[in-house]
Parts: sequence; C-alpha cells; structure tokens
Amino acid sequence: MELISQVKRPYILDLEASGFGRESYPIEVGVAMEEGERYCCLIHPDPSWTHWSESAEQCHQIPRSTLMQHGKPLDMVADMLNMLLEGKTVYSDAWSWDTTWLNRLFRQAQKSMTFRISPLEMIMNEEQVDIWDQTRDLVTDELNIVRHRASNDAFLIQETYLRTRQIVTETA
Repeated sequence: MELISQVKRPYILDLEASGFGRESYPIEVGVAMEEGERYCCLIHPDPSWTHWSESAEQCHQIPRSTLMQHGKPLDMVADMLNMLLEGKTVYSDAWSWDTTWLNRLFRQAQKSMTFRISPLEMIMNEEQVDIWDQTRDLVTDELNIVRHRASNDAFLIQETYLRTRQIVTETA
C-alpha cells in the first residue's frame, strides 16, 4: 500500500444521476484529486429537469427532496469544477454517461468547461483491464466503502486504478 501513495494519482470524476434515460440529469458530482483530496457536491436540479427514477434513487440513496433542499445551484457547481480542474484531464469509468451529464450541467449553467474528461481506459493497459473487477472488489472490501455516492466512487476508482497499475508493474 505504501507504493500506491507515492505514485501520481489521476484525477477521477464520477456523477450520480436522476436515472439512465435520455431525460436524466446529474444530481451529485464527486472528484478524487491528485493529492488525495476529494470534492463532492449535490446539485440542485434545474426546474426543467423533471425526470426521476425510483431505481436510481434506491441505488444512490439521494431523494429528490434532498437535492431541492441541499443541492448547490448549477452555476456554482460548474464554477467550482472549473476552479478545481482547470486545464486538467479528468478520467471517468463511465465516460459516455458522465460526459453527457457534465455537458447538460454546463450547458444549463451557461458555462464552458475549462477541463477535459477522458475515458479511464485511455490510461490503462490490457493487463489492468483484465484484473479490474477482482481488484475493485478487493479495494472495496479493504476501504469498507458502503455508501454509493459520487466522491466515494471516484476515490474507489482512483484507488483501484493505482492498485492495478502496481500489480501489473510488480508482475512485469
């Protein structure tokens, strides 16, 4: 585990959403950053965003009422992400979904992203991909993460990436 903490960490972004359909929108964003810091924020839905999936709510355990009461305004979330990630490339394990939701957030906030989002696979080799699922299960158990939330997921993805890279390096 000591070697992992000495290796540069990729920025990882994860989003929770109102569902998985065409009308879904981001409800929470989490980022695991290079130095190990994390950022997480609930997002107050735009009034035009009405789609809500009960099964998605069961998964992330965030009721719409919580977003309405505690979510941050879209422009504030967009500004914070731009401030934290300006000029960086952030990686996602669900790139197509996360890109769609990020674009919806920034478009509705009338802001431009000052960072890039890329699929996590762009920085992985085939050996890492091959051991990803079993490594993620081990890391999940070790970290004892039980709450499915955006910053936890981003951190878990980051740690799994680092662990797979370490394993592949040690066996090379």
